[in-house]
Amino acid sequence: MPNNTSYSLPKDSKAWQQAVDSVASLLPEGTNLQDVDALQSLPIFALIVVLPTHVSSLDIHQYVQSWVDEQPNWHLVTVAEDADANFVDIEIADIDMTQPFAKHSLIDVQVFRYLLVPMTDTLMHPAKKTAAAHIIDDQLTTRLRHDLTEAYNNAQSTVVSDHSDVVDCHILSVGHMLRTHKLACFDMDSTLIEQEVIVELAKTAGIGEQVEAITEAAMRGEMDFNESFAQRVALLQGIPISVLDEICSRLILSTGARATISALKALGYHTVLVSGGFTYFARYIAEQLGIDEVHANPLDIEEGEVTGHIQLPIVNGAKKAAIVAHTAERLGITMSQVVCVGDGANDLPMMALADLGVAFNAKPIVQARADAAVNVTGLEGVLYALGYPAFAHSNERSKT
Repeated sequence: MPNNTSYSLPKDSKAWQQAVDSVASLLPEGTNLQDVDALQSLPIFALIVVLPTHVSSLDIHQYVQSWVDEQPNWHLVTVAEDADANFVDIEIADIDMTQPFAKHSLIDVQVFRYLLVPMTDTLMHPAKKTAAAHIIDDQLTTRLRHDLTEAYNNAQSTVVSDHSDVVDCHILSVGHMLRTHKLACFDMDSTLIEQEVIVELAKTAGIGEQVEAITEAAMRGEMDFNESFAQRVALLQGIPISVLDEICSRLILSTGARATISALKALGYHTVLVSGGFTYFARYIAEQLGIDEVHANPLDIEEGEVTGHIQLPIVNGAKKAAIVAHTAERLGITMSQVVCVGDGANDLPMMALADLGVAFNAKPIVQARADAAVNVTGLEGVLYALGYPAFAHSNERSKT
C-alpha cells in the first residue's frame, strides 16, 4: 500500500549569500554584495556536486580541491549549511511498491556546494562568463567522473564502467543561487514521465519502430519538429479512445517528480507543464502531480477514434518558448525568475529564455547547451541545481 513520506527543504536559505559575504575582500572595491545584477558581472561561480550514495563515502572535497589547486587563479569556498534556515515540510504519497514498475520517491544523494572565486577582481562580459562556465564544467566534470570512478572501483568488488552515473557537477553563476525564482516550466515526455507517449501509442498500433525513429530524429534536432509531429500523428489514425485511457494508466512518473513538484509549490513556485505531446495525457499527468497549468497539442478525435489530423498551431520549440514568456508576463514576473526543464532539442528555446535551463537525462546536444544537466538523480536534481541541499526526512531534521 502507498505510504506518505515526509521530507524537508530549507526555504529562503541565506547560505549562498553568507558565502558571498565571506569573500568580499576578493571582490572589486565597492561591489554591492546584495545586488544580484552587479554580482552577475563578476566571474563568481556556484559549484554544486551531487553524488549518489554508492559513491558518497568518497572524500569529494579532496577531489574538488585537487582540481582547484591546479588552477592558480581560483579560490574555493565551501558553502556552509544555514543553521537558521526556515524549512518547508513536504509530504509525498509514495507510489504503491506492490505494483509493477513502482519507483521510490527520491534517489539518496549527498550535495556539496562551493563558490569558485577569481583571485583577481576581474569583470567579465556575460557571454564570456557563460562560455567560461561551460569550459570549467566540462573540465571539472570529466575530472571528477574519472577520479571518482577509479576510486570507487578500487574500493569495491564491482566495477562501474559508465562514468556518467557517478557524479553531477554544475557550474553556474552565483546569481542563479541568489535570485528568487517563481515560475518552473517542465516538458512532459521523458521528463515528468519516463515514456514518450506518442511512441507508446504507436507500439499499441503496431507501428512503434516507424514512430520511434521519427521521434528520435526530432529530439536529436535532425528533423524539423512540425514535420516530424505531422508524420507521427498521421500514423496514429484509427486508434480508439479506449487505448488512450489504457496508456494513461500505465504511464510512469519519473523518479523524484512528485517530490520536485511538491517542493516547488511549497516554495511558492507557479508550475507549468508545457509539452509537444498531447493534452489528453498532459492533463492527466498534471492532475497526478498537482501542476498548476497545462499547454500541449489537442489530439483530434472523431467518433471515438484518433483522426490522424493535426490542429494548428503545433506546440513546437518556438511555441514552447512563447508560452513560457507569455506565462511570465501574465504572472507579472521577469524571465530572470523562470526555470525551464526538458530533455529534447525542442526544449532548448524555452530553456534559453529562462534564467536557469536544466537538461534532465537529456540528449547530448541539450546537455551541452543547458545551464545544468541532471543525470545521476531523479527530477529532484533540478532543486540541487537551484542551489538547495539534499532533501532530509522530516523526522531526521527534528532530531538535529
